[in-house]
Amino acid sequence: MKRKLIVEVTAFLLMLLFLYASVSKWLDFRTFTNEINNQPFPNWLTPWIIWIVPPLEVLITLALMFERTRTAGFYASLILMSAFSIYTGAVLLHFFDYIPCSCGGIIKDLSWSEHLILNLFFVAISITAILLRRNRYSKDGPDKPVIIAG
Repeated sequence: MKRKLIVEVTAFLLMLLFLYASVSKWLDFRTFTNEINNQPFPNWLTPWIIWIVPPLEVLITLALMFERTRTAGFYASLILMSAFSIYTGAVLLHFFDYIPCSCGGIIKDLSWSEHLILNLFFVAISITAILLRRNRYSKDGPDKPVIIAG
């Protein structure tokens, strides 16, 4: 039972993160576009990021909402948050010629180090949820259907 609660809370936190992130990008699309154009990405890559990331965040949110697709949602969360973490780490290691502006929304008030910690937290809970779902049959037993005696 505890295992299921941890998975549910993790899914909820990730849904909250991705839904907030995508909605804030769409509500202020001009700012989001300017922020992505300010990042040290090749020019050919920025339109892809602008048009793929917000819908991807919504798709991940939807995948996390449903039991049937939740594992895929956790893997997608892990991949996207890992990519964000690698990028944030590259910024902190001065991999780029300049330090770009941070993300929009409330996350913009975080330093790059705090941003990395936040990203790594979401990477860690994604991994935890994947492992708990993978091992859900080992300790708690399989989820049994409810049989209503008639």
